Amino acid sequence: MPPRAAALRRLLPTHLHQPATRPAPRWPPPPPQPADKGPLPDPYALLVHDPIDLLSSLWRRAFAHPLASPFPNLSGYASRLDLWLLSYQRACAHATGTFPPRHAVPLPTLHCLLRLRAAALRRHPAFPWGASTHLLLRSPADPPSTVPISRRKLEARFADAPPPFQDRVVQELLLLLLEPVFEPRFSPKSHAFRPGRGPHSAIRSVRSRFAAYLWFVSADLTAVVDGLSPETILSCVQKAVSDRKVLSLLKSALNAPVRPGSVPPPEKDLDGLAKKRLKRKVLRKSRKKKVLNENEPKPDPYWLRLFFGFAPEQACHVPNYGHCGIISPLLANVCLNELDWWMEEKINEYFCPSKHDSIWKEAGDEGCHNPAWPEFVPSAGKEKTRKMDFLRFGSHVLIGIRGPREDAVEIRRQLMEFCERTFGLRPENSMVEIEHITRGIEFLDHVITRRVIYPTLRYTASGGNIVSEKGVGTLLSVTASLQRCIRHFRKLELVKGDRDPEPLPCSPMLYSGQAHTNSQMNKFLETMADWYRYADNRKKIVGFCAYVIRSSLAKLYAARYRLKSRAKVYKIASRDLSRPLRESTRNDAPEYSDLLRMGLVDVIEGVQFARMSLIPSCDYTPFPRNWVPHHELLLQEYIKLQDPKFFCELHKTIKRQEISSPQDDVSKMVWYYKVHGVYDDNRSLMKAKELRNEEVVNGDKQLLLDT
Repeated sequence: MPPRAAALRRLLPTHLHQPATRPAPRWPPPPPQPADKGPLPDPYALLVHDPIDLLSSLWRRAFAHPLASPFPNLSGYASRLDLWLLSYQRACAHATGTFPPRHAVPLPTLHCLLRLRAAALRRHPAFPWGASTHLLLRSPADPPSTVPISRRKLEARFADAPPPFQDRVVQELLLLLLEPVFEPRFSPKSHAFRPGRGPHSAIRSVRSRFAAYLWFVSADLTAVVDGLSPETILSCVQKAVSDRKVLSLLKSALNAPVRPGSVPPPEKDLDGLAKKRLKRKVLRKSRKKKVLNENEPKPDPYWLRLFFGFAPEQACHVPNYGHCGIISPLLANVCLNELDWWMEEKINEYFCPSKHDSIWKEAGDEGCHNPAWPEFVPSAGKEKTRKMDFLRFGSHVLIGIRGPREDAVEIRRQLMEFCERTFGLRPENSMVEIEHITRGIEFLDHVITRRVIYPTLRYTASGGNIVSEKGVGTLLSVTASLQRCIRHFRKLELVKGDRDPEPLPCSPMLYSGQAHTNSQMNKFLETMADWYRYADNRKKIVGFCAYVIRSSLAKLYAARYRLKSRAKVYKIASRDLSRPLRESTRNDAPEYSDLLRMGLVDVIEGVQFARMSLIPSCDYTPFPRNWVPHHELLLQEYIKLQDPKFFCELHKTIKRQEISSPQDDVSKMVWYYKVHGVYDDNRSLMKAKELRNEEVVNGDKQLLLDT
């Protein structure tokens, strides 16, 4: 452009020499299309990994560096369609009772999973928790709705509808991702709602570590756990997880409003007449034969429902936060983990050893002074080692203190202040009690107490003399509570009365055969014997359960087969009710042996534990020190073997001790095969050496003969 034209162009107004532009439209631009409405990729191209391998890598990463820093990236795992498909399979197993194979999931369901993944991982707008009208994924148990329904009935149905199936799938995915992150961060002294740490591990820990404690602080923090605010829960989760998408999804689940129908209503206190009416209604419904729908899961068998009725008070309550569902127990453990590590600090501060005491010389000692007999504690002088230990099962805390009662009062006060300071809630005074060991402490339907014993101690002195001395000490006793057992039987309507309980007939099994009824009750008795496995009075409590079950069945059979009394039933069917019973009026019925030979009836099993000698004794196997569940032990061993430094040190140690490693043996075998053309193992190598030695010896003999 010439300079004159350029100068004139600069003098003109700017809007005259600018190129013409298209005017902006007056209507607003269309909103961005959400991710769940766009074109979907091929789901089969995304299913390239094994979900178990993905979760195993996550568990290994979490246990390799448990407390280094918050886990940075969980969105990479959350975006894997393989994990979403596994979550769908687990949710289907809960809804229908069957675990669908991976190849049996149809293509439309995979497309729905893709839409659900996109809706869950986006941050704006948040995931619609509890949305029953805009479903991205339907349950396979939901029947297709083809019948028209009025708007009023539809609103009423939505108001009382349970949480949608898609919420369960998202909860399963969050549980798969968050559980391996928090498991290595939890205290080893916390139990319940954790894999491998249940009531049995808690009872064994009490037997192993709480032998010499005099005062116990028993705290029920259920009200504190139920009243946790979403901000408190998120602040505890953010200490281990820093992924924004996962935190946003969890925050929306905590803050989303919950419909009244998705929360089970509280139990109402009924009067006597209302209880009788409700009992008749339930009994009438249980006697009526029910035909299951096509995809309806089968109900739990009767023996399992009986055993669930024996759940301890500490294990009955399950926390529930918003729309978190099955993640709620994990979140409760995450928050109470702050209490666990605070108690660990208090334990180290409280420890004060004494020279006159025979146990607990160091703070890190778990108290297993005698691993073969951890329940026995020898007596000490007036000055005793001051020590404290604790155990948490869910929201119930048990603290053992070896010291004066003033220390127990101080620990109780500090515990209540810590809950108020950390969680914003102070437990009630009646929920935190102080009890002495001689009065007995109830924990998980077991009573923890002690008794003084005088064992004879024999040892070999100098000179080979065997010395026998009378010792004195206390023995920790963990016994099953018989009163609790009777209460559970009363609640299940199998006995009546407290002091002298009288068995009642087992009416739900009225229309079942003798073989089926006996097998159901045998499963229940086996489960009860396993539940009371670590109780000192295992024989007594299991014998009482067997007596109640046998008497209940005898009354049931007396009513079913029109016999006069239990004695008549025992006379015909024997003590264990293994012989067949039949109505006395039906003489034309075929013999049981003939029906059994033709395969028309099942074999009648006798009711187990009919005699006290058949009941197994208490399992006194010592609890290993620093015990961890089996899966954690395997993880630690695998991580250790994957470390190259550990492997190099192991290889150097083998070389120093002149021990051949398996790799060296394999290389020798391969070399021998290459040289001789014959595969030989170690035995053949030994035989070859023997043959060589024989050849050398024979050669020497021949040389001597020749000379």
